[in-house]
Formats: sequence, structure tokens, C-alpha cells
Amino acid sequence: MTGNALRTGREEAKLTQQEAASRLGLTQPYLSMLERGSRPVTTELAAQAIKVFHLPPTALPLEAEFLSTLDENAFKAELGALGYPGFSYLRGKSHYNPARLLFLALDQDDLDRRVVEALPWLAFTYSEMDWEWLTRNAKLNDRQNRLAFVVDLAEQYAEKMGDESRKKNLDQKKAVLERSRLAREDTLSNESMTQAERKWLRQNRPSKARHWNLLTDLDVRHLAYVPS
Repeated sequence: MTGNALRTGREEAKLTQQEAASRLGLTQPYLSMLERGSRPVTTELAAQAIKVFHLPPTALPLEAEFLSTLDENAFKAELGALGYPGFSYLRGKSHYNPARLLFLALDQDDLDRRVVEALPWLAFTYSEMDWEWLTRNAKLNDRQNRLAFVVDLAEQYAEKMGDESRKKNLDQKKAVLERSRLAREDTLSNESMTQAERKWLRQNRPSKARHWNLLTDLDVRHLAYVPS
């Protein structure tokens, strides 16, 4: 979160610097320096500001000052905090920007199937996330096929929900990723699958997975939150 975003959030919350500083546990002069960009907005402060100013999770920093140590339980907790119905019992405070969380999940060699199934929901629900950042980082790490497949499923979800605006937006993001589609075979965060499983999937995977050169049987019909 930049200082400018912090100021915008405060103003939209109709708070003076003095009022906002008090709620954030800061002095007014220090908040002023933050808003001017003289001091960095830490991830912890950004998370607190989101709560105080009622900002969306997409306002959280993308380039965090710490390395991610998310394990499968932490991924579930973060998804629950973002509102994913499958992990609603884990609701808490969001610590990760949805775009960063999606990238980190796609960058895993192996990930719980239930977490993977949540990723199209994440792309659909936070379709206003920073796609430029997400696409750039996916390409830098050769994860664009994984991202595109998730976007493809999210687009199908939008269609079933009758959400034409989100469907169009997601289709545009998919078109950008299509131009950098990789020819090499990959999995959807399931690198530990056996050779027998790989052989079976090459013959039986859904057409969307085949197009994106992914070994997965995930289909929009398998997603519990998608209406039939």
C-alpha cells in the first residue's frame, strides 16, 4: 500500500488525519509522513488500515517485505478470510492481497486439492485485482498456463452466474495469457502425481486442461460453489 492509497482510504472513510492516526495507533505527524511517502507503509499497518478504513483486500501490498511461508493450512485460512465458502469456518483477517495469494498458490509444486478448487473462485470474486502484476509474475515464473486455466474456469463460473461483466473481464485476461501459452507439459500444483496418473490424464483430461497443457482433471462441474 502506498502513502497515496493510505490517504485516499482515509479520505473515503471521512476521517481526519488526527482521527485516523488515533484509530491506527499512530501520531498525526507520523501518519502525515506516511501519506506523503516519507515513510513506508508496512504490511502490518496496511492490514490494519484496511480494517479501519473498510478497504477491500486488493488494497493490501503486492510486493511484501517478507518471504511467504504459507503452508496448506495457511492457504485455507487466507481463503477463508477472503470469504471463500469452503473455508468459511476459518474467517479472520486477510494478510495477503488476492493477486499475491493466487500467484503463491499457483507457484506451489504441490497443493491440497481443496485449495486448488478455490482458485477459480478467487479469480472470479476479486476480478478487479491487479492483473498486470499477477500476469507479469506468472510469466516470470513460467506459471502462465496454470493462471490461464484458473481464469478459464473462473470465466465459466461467471457465465453460469450470469455475470456478463466479470465474464468479459476474465475473457480479456485469458486472451492476454493465450499469447504466452507454454508448450511444455505441467500440472496444476500436483507435481508429485505418479507416472500412471500422468499417463491417464494425458488421455482423459478435460479439453480446457489439454489446451493449457496441464495434467489435471479439474473441471468447472467439480467446483462445489458453481451452480449446476
